[in-house]
Amino acid sequence: MSEPHNPASILLIDDHPLLRTGVKQLIELDENLRVIGEASDGHQGVALATELEPDLILLDLNMPEISGLDTLELLRDAGVTSRILVFTVSDYEEDVVAALKKGADGYLIKDIEPEDLLNKLNQAASGRMVISDRLTAVLAQALQSGRNSEAADLASLTARERQIIKLIANGLSNKLIARKLNIAEGTVKVHIKHLLKKLHLRSRVEVAVWVTQQKL
Repeated sequence: MSEPHNPASILLIDDHPLLRTGVKQLIELDENLRVIGEASDGHQGVALATELEPDLILLDLNMPEISGLDTLELLRDAGVTSRILVFTVSDYEEDVVAALKKGADGYLIKDIEPEDLLNKLNQAASGRMVISDRLTAVLAQALQSGRNSEAADLASLTARERQIIKLIANGLSNKLIARKLNIAEGTVKVHIKHLLKKLHLRSRVEVAVWVTQQKL
């Protein structure tokens, strides 16, 4: 007998009703995903996120009263552990880096193809990091600035940390990394904290881009 199917739950936070409706109708086409709530501003979004505890949050950056970046910060400060994907028209390097620094698990541009959006949402639901393809170059450029010796950075990593960054680059969550390496999830978090500091990086997505650059 097959296990009951539990689609990933999604909360939409966007001030444009038409966009929310369109995204919701698109998501309804995928049996692995379902929208369980909609918010038109950041404060309402934080309230719904703490109440509904969705698997994923699709968050707009440019909203009145409270910005998406401030909403992101409020969500994390409120202890929301949902995977948060920024969904915006902005491809500015500053916005991408700021969102990842504040705890976003992905960054998608709104001109994304419908089928690609569904694929990215499914990837995020399975614990993977997602980012619009054309932003990889933007992130790479951001990483290049202010870095002196990448070879020295790589040499500073322990063998375990090298294992972990490769798994991060493959999109594995802390839980999956812990299972694969047969160590505690808390230990994985400690290793990630240390390697981020050594590499002068701010997020898992930046780690993934850096690993790609290094061709590890």
